[in-house]
Amino acid sequence: MDGGGGANYNPRTVEEVFRDFKGRRVGLIKALTTDVEEFYQQCDPEKENLCLYGFPSEQWEVNLPAEEVPPELPEPALGINFARDGMQEKDWLSLVAVHSDAWLLAVSFYFGARFGFDKSDRKRLFNMINDLPTIFEVVNGTAKNNQKEKSSVSNHSSTKSKSNPKPPLREEEGLDDDEEDEEEEEDDDEHGETLCGSCGENYASDEFWICCDVCEKWFHGKCVKITPARAEHIKQYKCPSCSNKRARP
Repeated sequence: MDGGGGANYNPRTVEEVFRDFKGRRVGLIKALTTDVEEFYQQCDPEKENLCLYGFPSEQWEVNLPAEEVPPELPEPALGINFARDGMQEKDWLSLVAVHSDAWLLAVSFYFGARFGFDKSDRKRLFNMINDLPTIFEVVNGTAKNNQKEKSSVSNHSSTKSKSNPKPPLREEEGLDDDEEDEEEEEDDDEHGETLCGSCGENYASDEFWICCDVCEKWFHGKCVKITPARAEHIKQYKCPSCSNKRARP
């Protein structure tokens, strides 16, 4: 196991390392949110020490740690499967998320050290990373603590596209240009900080979004494989994580 990097994979610039970071991060978030049922099953406490790896290709894998010492890349937290049945599922996922955040930073700054990033490059890399919410924040929903208020203020169906949250104001309410622009600015502010519960990326006005009626998290339609046409026929939407939840033994 090479942690998804391998001897032939070496991002050498700040932009390349950040791209590597984002890919691995998306994979880890998938494991802990949309693919949580599969991830849970793979972390069997009866197996040996297992690690959760994220790859630059936005995929994830549960596997044994590298055999060589030291490994090609820093290794994730060892033995995450042993705590699976000894903790509440939410607490266990949060713990794995925290260690995954630490691993992502370790891998990124490993590349930075290996290829001689200077102080300004390291600072730039950290600032780019720090602009994204942590995996822990995405998993626990704390990155969007005002989301519930946003949902109630917007007053639109959870299965409607966020890119068109309300009807044209000029036709419905007779607003002039200034009033309409002001309303649009308020709406942009209202949703600008919303983050996808799957990939953790920010809301964009040109993308279709859907809200889970159970956990009230927003998701890119593409991340949960829901199209605007399909959403029109969904009375109550449950995200993959909420759909897969069941009583654990």
